[in-house]
Amino acid sequence: MVDFKALAKEYGTPLYVYDFDYMSEQYTELKEAFKGRKSIIAYAVKANSNLSVVRHFAKMGSGADCVSIGEVRRAFLAGIPAYKIIFSGVGKSDDEIREAIEKDILYINVESEAELQRVESIAEELGRPSRISIRVNPNIDPQTHPYISTGLHDNKFGVDLSTAKRMYIQAKNSEHLDPVGIHFHIGSQLTQLQPIREAAEIVADLIRSLQAIDIELKFFDVGGGLGVKYGNEETIKPYDYAQAILSTLTALDLTILCEPGRFLTANAGYFVTKVLYEKQNGDKKFVVVDGAMNDLLRPSLYNAYHKIEAITDNNGKTREVDIVGPVCESGDFFAKNYPLPELNRNDLLVIHSAGAYGFGMGSNYNTRGRSAEVAVQNGKARLIRKRECFEDLICLEQEFLVD
Repeated sequence: MVDFKALAKEYGTPLYVYDFDYMSEQYTELKEAFKGRKSIIAYAVKANSNLSVVRHFAKMGSGADCVSIGEVRRAFLAGIPAYKIIFSGVGKSDDEIREAIEKDILYINVESEAELQRVESIAEELGRPSRISIRVNPNIDPQTHPYISTGLHDNKFGVDLSTAKRMYIQAKNSEHLDPVGIHFHIGSQLTQLQPIREAAEIVADLIRSLQAIDIELKFFDVGGGLGVKYGNEETIKPYDYAQAILSTLTALDLTILCEPGRFLTANAGYFVTKVLYEKQNGDKKFVVVDGAMNDLLRPSLYNAYHKIEAITDNNGKTREVDIVGPVCESGDFFAKNYPLPELNRNDLLVIHSAGAYGFGMGSNYNTRGRSAEVAVQNGKARLIRKRECFEDLICLEQEFLVD
């Protein structure tokens, strides 16, 4: 059990705390689900890009799914080998494409015909072929939040089936492209198995049609998106997830690539914040804390639910309160009408399920330094990112001041 009081006393608040033992358990369970089939688990770095988190998965044999060249660089720094690194994302710049080819990563996930042309041109310029995968948009409703839906034609990601086939033919006929994989990812926080199975079936059928014209792929990249429990969600068991995908691959000898992020880190993370005041506005009760939307954006951005635990000596009757931060926005809240007991100054609130898309989506809005991050493993805590100070925030600006 994590001693949040002790950690808050040692490292201050607001504070991110990550349970590395839990991350290990999640990784192992997912890896075991694909046992008996060639597979690579490629951690989705965007979920939590702290170098120590990425290195933790690297030590377990993980690859990395990256959506910027910065994340590719993080993966290398964390010890992930080039042959397990994938570079995805809709808007790759020429410089990013060039560096990815030079670093000889496993492949670049291509998301449009225009991007394919740029990859081909840059590979020709460099005099070395680029391994690619093409992201297919199967037009399947993932039944998740619209902001994290990625598998419909209304979404910006990937290409339709006919465009994908045309792109594979172009790549097959190019001296500068090596088509090795196919990719789909229909969304994040997926809690229904049927959309995943349907998408896999569609993409597997496309692979068979490509084989008929002598285009042989090696990697079946199923993306990520496995949902987790924030509240009362019914989630998918990793074994069932794996079996649904494998059932679509009859007679196809492909390496499965799976790109989990949230599944590995969300429920390993906690955001610890300190109570500053309680405040009454008419009938509305507020608890004002030292953390804010710049630290943990998900409630403001998605109206996302997070379980919140009060660490207080007052265990009396609960009442409904809005939990808000110091940022000068009405959207700066962690929960509304949430049941909590009466709280005193310096009591702690622990916001659960904060290990994915928490710190990484943070900002310095209102000139607020970002939180420290701490890892807990085998009962021991260690600092993995120090708290930002004012000098950190102005270091890239100060030299340009003019009188």
